[in-house]
Amino acid sequence: MTHDARARWSWALYDWANSAFATTVVAGFFPIFYKQYWSGQFDATTSTLQLGVGSAVASMVVMLLAPLLGAVADRNGGKKTMLAAFAAVGAAATGALFWVAQGEWLLAMTLFVLASIGFSTSLVFYDGLIVNVATPASMDRVSALGYALGYLGGGLLLAVNVAMTLKPGWFGLADKAAAVQWSFLSVAVWWAVFSIPILRFVGEPKPARRQAFGTAVWSGLRELRQTVSHIRAVRGAALFLLAYWLYIDGVHTIIRMAVDFGLSLGFAANSLIVALLLVQFIGFPAAVAFGWLGERWGTRRAIYLGLAVYAGVTAWGYFMQTVAQFYIMAAVIGLVQGGVQSLSRSYFARLIPEGKAGEFFGFYNMLGKFAAVLGPLLVGVTAAATGSARLSILAVLVLFASGAWVLTRVPAPEAR
Repeated sequence: MTHDARARWSWALYDWANSAFATTVVAGFFPIFYKQYWSGQFDATTSTLQLGVGSAVASMVVMLLAPLLGAVADRNGGKKTMLAAFAAVGAAATGALFWVAQGEWLLAMTLFVLASIGFSTSLVFYDGLIVNVATPASMDRVSALGYALGYLGGGLLLAVNVAMTLKPGWFGLADKAAAVQWSFLSVAVWWAVFSIPILRFVGEPKPARRQAFGTAVWSGLRELRQTVSHIRAVRGAALFLLAYWLYIDGVHTIIRMAVDFGLSLGFAANSLIVALLLVQFIGFPAAVAFGWLGERWGTRRAIYLGLAVYAGVTAWGYFMQTVAQFYIMAAVIGLVQGGVQSLSRSYFARLIPEGKAGEFFGFYNMLGKFAAVLGPLLVGVTAAATGSARLSILAVLVLFASGAWVLTRVPAPEAR
């Protein structure tokens, strides 16, 4: 295994690479451009349904693929090969959005689903490779470095893309639509180029005996059944997965529903984009700080701190009235968002059995996608039942509280 600085930075740069998709495409331009340009012939309710179905399909595919492919990669030592394949699918599908003509909603949605699958599945193998570049003692710091570079890289390209849409003439572009199309292409190039270091400079142990892919799949299925049936043997990892599923559900819900919540309160779309940029650039130093905090104060305590801040911000959101308050909320979320995510990854890496990183991180990422399905549904159902967007946001408090409680039941990682 490689524990040198070049390998650690090369590993972390993949966060810099793929975060451009999460910011510019998922959180920024695709939902708005889809509704206005590709699906403009439909009413708002129909296009919203199309977006919801597309996101759910992508999440379900990842949920089904992630654990199995992770197990296959463990047996054949193919995490980097799998990462390269799914990153290539994601980048190619994102770049192809550049050529989708106005009104071609089905093609646009199909490419978005493919890109989302490539993005999320590549993270299974990226997360699993952390055990090859970090010692148990340095995992908090290395994991935080990845998230920090992700916030910085995603934020920098998003800032450029926003400038392109606000002032297309400065970039030699005809109009805002052309600027958005070129933004999708820029994400594809960014993702592909900055994926090169992890493929070149991160080592991966070779398996004692390589299996044919079909054999590895069947072996992986048998191992998955064994993992599920003998979950008591890794009680700490199982309990942590339950805690993580609950509280990361809350985190993902805040991420996905914040813009919709702001729009429901009457805030301008440009103001919400500014808030998104604020989260990105505050998240960069904050994620690094949380890595330091986890090492010195304890990983679990630092996660508790992040969840407490999330709960406080969520409760405060009920009383929010102004855009300035929305900016403050975004800044506070930026302080803890990357920390909770990065420390969760490093803590889980200490709990899993050796040689099972791909398989166990497959479950880890599967639960993350499952949370992305249920969390927004909880908010939506609450809003429909009460008729209040403010009350719906309070439903997320249940997720943070229950996740924190289950985390208290997780035994400390054994020293290895």
